[in-house]
Amino acid sequence: MIDVNYHSSIRIGDVYVDPYGIREKRSDAKYIFITHSHYDHLSFEDIDKVINKDTIIIGTQDVISEVSKKYKNGVLVVERDHEYELDDISFSTFPSYNISKPFHPLSNGWVGYVLNIGNVLYAIVGDSDLTSELKKVKCDVLFVPIGGTYTMNAREASELTNIIRPRLVIPVHYNAIVGNKNDEKEFIDGLKNIEYKVYL
Repeated sequence: MIDVNYHSSIRIGDVYVDPYGIREKRSDAKYIFITHSHYDHLSFEDIDKVINKDTIIIGTQDVISEVSKKYKNGVLVVERDHEYELDDISFSTFPSYNISKPFHPLSNGWVGYVLNIGNVLYAIVGDSDLTSELKKVKCDVLFVPIGGTYTMNAREASELTNIIRPRLVIPVHYNAIVGNKNDEKEFIDGLKNIEYKVYL
């Protein structure tokens, strides 16, 4: 089950990525992946709604340092360009950063993820511009930001999607803090025979 709750808040079954804007308490997360420490990606208010005593939280060192102050859960500190294995899923990381904007510098070491869940590869870009590293990502399902300002814009997102050529692409990071339905239309119009699904 895939769901994009709000902004960049993604759910794949019992796996959550950057939970944010969650309305009800669920307490059903097996894993929580955090791409970086900005408030709309690392939200304790929303983690509280999905976490339980067995949940494992995955993130970069700055994320886990903050998480560990509040929760006693198991954690995994990740670095970019590494591969990892958990009980029933494996995943890899890649750098997620801005090229010419100040919001997400490469030096912060923030990441995107490729999650292998049930032999399906889900790539979550995080807050990134269109980078050379992203063009090398291989996946079946791509979650790509399209809102511009803090990330790549809709045109760049469709360009990236056409390079990666996933089986399915899902636009995120718009129709909330930044971006709107016009960005969604521009993104979809730029796709070249790639299936898409819209949640926001």
